[in-house]
Amino acid sequence: MAVPKQKTSRAKTRSRRAQNLKFNKPTVSVCPVCETPIRPHHICETCGFYKDEPVLVAEGYSELNEE
Repeated sequence: MAVPKQKTSRAKTRSRRAQNLKFNKPTVSVCPVCETPIRPHHICETCGFYKDEPVLVAEGYSELNEE
């Protein structure tokens, strides 16, 4: 059975484990109605649309502005 010759240092252990803790940047897409950046599969906070359909009535934004 293989046995390590020396104890693995704290720095070596922690640098190896740090690879699992890396965070990715959040994915951002563009709202098709008002073209503001939004998270995918979320309602746009600016206009209240989701997949080109009005879901919420956003403050300061109405459907009449679209037409």
